Amino acid sequence: MSTTLLAPPTAAVRRPALGLGLVVLGALLFVVNAGVSRVALRAGVDPATLTTIRLTGTTLVLVGVAAAFRPSALRPPTGRLGWLLVLHGLVGVAGLQWTYFVAIDRLPVGMALLLEYQAPILVALWARVVQKESVRPRMWVGLGLALVGMAAVTGIWRGLAFDTVGIVAGLGAAVCFAAYFLIGEHGVGLLDPLRVILWAFLVATVAMNLVSPLTGFDTGLLDDAAPLLGRLDGLSVPVWTALTWVILLGTLIPFAVALLALQHLPATTVTMASMLEPVGVSVLGWIWFRESLGAVAVIGCAAVVAGIVLAQSARRAAVVVEPPHL
Repeated sequence: MSTTLLAPPTAAVRRPALGLGLVVLGALLFVVNAGVSRVALRAGVDPATLTTIRLTGTTLVLVGVAAAFRPSALRPPTGRLGWLLVLHGLVGVAGLQWTYFVAIDRLPVGMALLLEYQAPILVALWARVVQKESVRPRMWVGLGLALVGMAAVTGIWRGLAFDTVGIVAGLGAAVCFAAYFLIGEHGVGLLDPLRVILWAFLVATVAMNLVSPLTGFDTGLLDDAAPLLGRLDGLSVPVWTALTWVILLGTLIPFAVALLALQHLPATTVTMASMLEPVGVSVLGWIWFRESLGAVAVIGCAAVVAGIVLAQSARRAAVVVEPPHL
């Protein structure tokens, strides 16, 4: 993590091509992380424990980075922003990651991401219905496309062709993701990004250690072999390797490149590019785990992504913050 990344945004020369490359790199790491997380889950690490491990490991590194490069980020925000950050950590970080892990453990990984990425539609609906904000008519087209697409993906007319708990968890992840965006719009997104991430993760870490303490983790699992599943089922890695990937290459490095990309691209561009992640994870599920959703479901996936993009771009004065990638 470079000192350039840790410096506050400046009026430095923007390099859109570099920014786009960083967005793609971050997206690829997040996509692969879905597969690695499933490997850890199937090796015996339950979703709550995996969430605690990911948050605790990430927080420790963030505290070390802040202490070394920007001690001011260690100062907790106070007043209204402080309470917003608490909510941000509880819902937008801890809640989102826990429900996400449950979803990818019980559903095809692509479907789990499609459910989570209903968040922009929920944000647009909140803006229109609760905040009485003017939105472009295409929001309703996007909503319709997303609903029809999700019906096709989940096979709802057959009484849900997939695990009900997994689908509820995926929708819960969408609600938590939407809360992340809305909290960001109310001022958290104006703070130093490192400070926001550090304190949000710290709050989330404390909360998850109360729910599923790290001290209760069976460390004997660390040296167990974790089969890579799917087409790679003949191969395995130690569980500790998968957990290390989830913390470093699945969380810290993608967050870092996403923040660095924001120095070269508008936040709206970074966020819109991230909407392709469900497609990438669906491809990952097909290549790695032999997951196939069928022709109707594939068309449904396309409809969902189109609906998300339409809804995301429907607000007339949206304030967009970088997404908390998983």
